[in-house]
Amino acid sequence: MNYSQTIDFLYSKLPMFTRVGAAALKKDLHNTRALCTALKNPQEQFKTVHIGGTNGKGSTSHMLAAIFQAAGYKTGLYTSPHLKDFRERIRINGKMIPRGEVIRFVQTHKGLIGDIAPSFFELTVAMAFDYFARQHVDIAIIEVGLGGRLDSTNIIHPELSVITNISLDHTQILGDTLQAIAYEKAGIIKTNTPVIIGEWQEETATVFIEKARKEQAPLYFADQLYRAQARPASSQHLSLDIYQEHSLTYSQLKLDLTGSYQLKNSTTVIAACEQLRKRGFALPDTAVYKALSQVKKATGLMGRWQRLGKNPLIMADTGHNEAGIKEVLKNIENTPHQQLHIVMGMVKDKDSSKVLRLLPKKAFYYFCAPQLERALSAADLQAQARRFGLEGQTYPFVAEALAAAKSRAQPQDLIFVGGSTFVVAEII
Repeated sequence: MNYSQTIDFLYSKLPMFTRVGAAALKKDLHNTRALCTALKNPQEQFKTVHIGGTNGKGSTSHMLAAIFQAAGYKTGLYTSPHLKDFRERIRINGKMIPRGEVIRFVQTHKGLIGDIAPSFFELTVAMAFDYFARQHVDIAIIEVGLGGRLDSTNIIHPELSVITNISLDHTQILGDTLQAIAYEKAGIIKTNTPVIIGEWQEETATVFIEKARKEQAPLYFADQLYRAQARPASSQHLSLDIYQEHSLTYSQLKLDLTGSYQLKNSTTVIAACEQLRKRGFALPDTAVYKALSQVKKATGLMGRWQRLGKNPLIMADTGHNEAGIKEVLKNIENTPHQQLHIVMGMVKDKDSSKVLRLLPKKAFYYFCAPQLERALSAADLQAQARRFGLEGQTYPFVAEALAAAKSRAQPQDLIFVGGSTFVVAEII
């Protein structure tokens, strides 16, 4: 097979959560363990940091990877989902896995794939571990796909576990309470391995404390150790000071990720760096300053309060659950504009009401559907939105919806594109 045929095989032949939702998920780690056993357990041949959470785990993973790269480590990075190219999921020092490596892995192990019948995600995790091991990375930052306890990535024994935060998402899979979701996320806490929790939340703190006590894992809440205070920022950078108690730890730290929610992620990253230094990693402050000012360039991160155009300003963000949309709305409020235009699409297996009830009624909406089986139709989304006083037109394609917004918007207006990772992916 050539590369396009190989990718078609991965997408069409293997159960894929992006395409079919919960039906693609397996309820245990058997397949991943079987794949990696056959591959001679590549995940045991390099050090790792494991990052989970509801929101912020992607940004946090990319920031940590950028810091390790700036400090001179050969750094693997595994994330999901991808936005444009499958190979975004597997990177070393910011460079995507070569097409030839994807072809080689699938062709070499086609018999194994047939025997085990893994999901798309299970196979992708095994591919990443195999690639990182063969390339002899010094460290790999591994982002959890969904949940944690039963996620395919959860066969590693990391140097550090990080859980960014907990909010309601994928409730039909992970549970419909914060405590139930926290229990699943806490599954990445390992014996005698330190864990950073990004935010203290009264509803979930006990879940993490009890799990850490059971595993004898040192536990730290980042927001109880560090405080981030925003400075006046430019459109290109978020500027902030980081305090530990009353002591200024990082002054005028500049992030090229400008979303306001990066204030929370930054303290999680700083707390993680401190623990990793205690584990023997050389992560000087100079590397932190350098890395965080160029995360997008160093790692290829996209879709986090990303500017796609100006006059009118066009911004996109992959935040898609209640907590994520609240952060998006903060950014919209802090962005000067006249009329607000929102290009929005969602998927069927999300509770859209929790998001729609938050959205501004004064905006004009362009309802659309990303091109995948799980997409909620534009007409259904429009009907649900009307119950919350949101008015707009429907469009069969995301690109058509954005074109309509651009033709209607004035130069001083703001167009926001979001509601689903897959909507942002199609625009990018």
